[in-house]
Amino acid sequence: MIGMLSWVPPERGTGGKRTPQLREVLGMGFLEAQVLRGARTPEAILRRRAASAAKRLRRAGVTRLVLPEGFPYGAQLERAGVGPIATVPLRQLLAAELARAALARLRPSGGGRLAVAGERLSGELARAVTELALGSRYVLLDVPYGGEALAAQLRREYGVSLLLTADRTQLAEADLLVLFGPRPDLEEGGRAVLRLYDETAPLPALLLPPALEGQLPQSCSRPQLLAALVEGGALRAGQITVGQG
Repeated sequence: MIGMLSWVPPERGTGGKRTPQLREVLGMGFLEAQVLRGARTPEAILRRRAASAAKRLRRAGVTRLVLPEGFPYGAQLERAGVGPIATVPLRQLLAAELARAALARLRPSGGGRLAVAGERLSGELARAVTELALGSRYVLLDVPYGGEALAAQLRREYGVSLLLTADRTQLAEADLLVLFGPRPDLEEGGRAVLRLYDETAPLPALLLPPALEGQLPQSCSRPQLLAALVEGGALRAGQITVGQG
């Protein structure tokens, strides 16, 4: 089970240690540990309470958590043997939508060139390239192997062209470089880069239909929560809209 750590104001608490409780979000169960935090709670006490909550979750068998937005006590979690749920799988599932939103910010008038590169042709990369190629006239792909077969498939099934290249000059001319893995050879030069492998890279707003939005807790990390819900099957990636801002 995936855990959840939440701040709760003292007036809603009873003091002392709080046993983790099951909390449902969109029908998916999370084991939630609540941490009392007031406006004047000293930093040292917050650190100690967060560490204690993490230990209780770990004893309950939880190793991955949805954390409050901007949670600053990662070291305490690590020492307890727990950590935040990874958002990279969600980022890569939403790769095409994230790329289109980023390109729209760079080129508001439309058009633009996209380059996609990765260490291998994963299913997520192939799906993203397919979606992007169907909606853009200029998509470059740079992967070690498998690109030719994907290009032939897209040409045969959809009649679209995919440009294969390892030419650094062509890749440098792209308005946006979409990376599914670290590529130090491509990341220099000041071009716009979408790093889908980087947990710390900022994300635009990730929105759900209004009927679902009202069921989400508002104080936790949105990317982590959505990643957990998609992994658990409570939410489909197609239900998530990527904001333009």
